Amino acid sequence: MRKERPEELVERPSKSQLKREMIELQALGKKIIDLPEGQRAKFPLSDDMLAAIEETHRIRSHEGLRRHMQYVGKLMRKEDLEAIQAVFDDIEKAQVQRDHAFLRLEKWRDRLIEEGDDAVEPFLEDYPQADRQALRQLIRNARKEREQNKPPTNAKRLYKLLRDTAGI
Repeated sequence: MRKERPEELVERPSKSQLKREMIELQALGKKIIDLPEGQRAKFPLSDDMLAAIEETHRIRSHEGLRRHMQYVGKLMRKEDLEAIQAVFDDIEKAQVQRDHAFLRLEKWRDRLIEEGDDAVEPFLEDYPQADRQALRQLIRNARKEREQNKPPTNAKRLYKLLRDTAGI
């Protein structure tokens, strides 16, 4: 009977596991490639990875793109995956905050149209920089549109004014 060496006791990942990991890295690379350039700049990427991302946009051949994505996956192994994930988490967190802000403004719009002038004062307490006259005019027009079953043109304008006032 032979004696087992310590390096033989270490279990290596299977070929299937390695392939799954490579596919995940390619998908992560594709996710980064698909982002707008401004967001992509936030990621801590190596020069080789940045060059590969730029090259991706020039490839037209399907087979060439497939091979290039394999190369991107290979480069992703060398990247700081924790830092990349942290940037994705920050982007997602910012998106959730924007979504909540838009929801709050939609509720304000609906409340302003429903309650009219009674809701203007509470809104101005939250947003004192708002244009009171424009706000009241848009509320009146939006209420008329709703009563006459017309398209909500002024409700959209009111929402835009609220968005601009909130700085979103």
